[in-house]
Amino acid sequence: MTFIDQLAAAQALHQSRLCVGLDPDPQLFPGQLGRDAQALYDFCAAIVDATADLVLAFKPQIAYFAALGAERQLEQLIAHIRDAAPQVPVILDAKRGDIGSTAAQYAREAFERYGADALTLSPFMGFDSIEPYLQYADKGLFLLCRTSNPGGNDFQNQRLADVAGTPRLYEHLAQLAAGPWNRTGQLGLVVGATYPAELARVRELAPRLPLLIPGVGAQGGDAAATVRAALPQPDSGPIVVNSSRGILYAGSGSDFDQAARNAAQQLRDRLNAATPAAAA
Repeated sequence: MTFIDQLAAAQALHQSRLCVGLDPDPQLFPGQLGRDAQALYDFCAAIVDATADLVLAFKPQIAYFAALGAERQLEQLIAHIRDAAPQVPVILDAKRGDIGSTAAQYAREAFERYGADALTLSPFMGFDSIEPYLQYADKGLFLLCRTSNPGGNDFQNQRLADVAGTPRLYEHLAQLAAGPWNRTGQLGLVVGATYPAELARVRELAPRLPLLIPGVGAQGGDAAATVRAALPQPDSGPIVVNSSRGILYAGSGSDFDQAARNAAQQLRDRLNAATPAAAA
């Protein structure tokens, strides 16, 4: 199955557009867990087990593991997801951005070493920084487009005077991803829930592409506004609405995994309630 096929299957099976981001910060773990590399695995595996039937994707963030030298635990976690939730694709959040042979090695890391189904990329070095990843034709690639952080305005929202129609940079990226760059049909875009007007504009320019949407939850993005902007038509492309801190740290006691499940179920249900009946 291609990544987009995996998304569709998981969405239908779990009636979900929710992605749980696995960003394990030991300083926020319940007291009974340790603070070492193994604790990262133990914490995340418990979250996976508690939420596996509520999501259409998991998104581990590589930096949280690499900072503690826990790459082996990340490998173990992805293997655990395969066992516990084989129907749920894994998006490795790494935001890689380089060219040539270096990009090829990053692709090997993501897809061969870790076995991810999709990867986040920074496209700001141009198409030749994306092209090596396209050798993995069934894998998904989410390009940063209009991110949820305030600093995204510094570049993404600037107009390109030498491009016809003077689009904003994020608009130009959306057009490229929906057009000539999408050689495998597996490209998607990262667009923050904190900017619903820009989210709607990206959907207008890229009506069929999957959108990975961070910013709902701890960052303040509104679930209903996100769905309205990203699913304007019954045949709009899939959306993957990510929540990390709002789910991972919903509870701080020994029942942290159950608290995470409750938070995930509530957000999944809010997203479903906002989905037009024709697109459900």
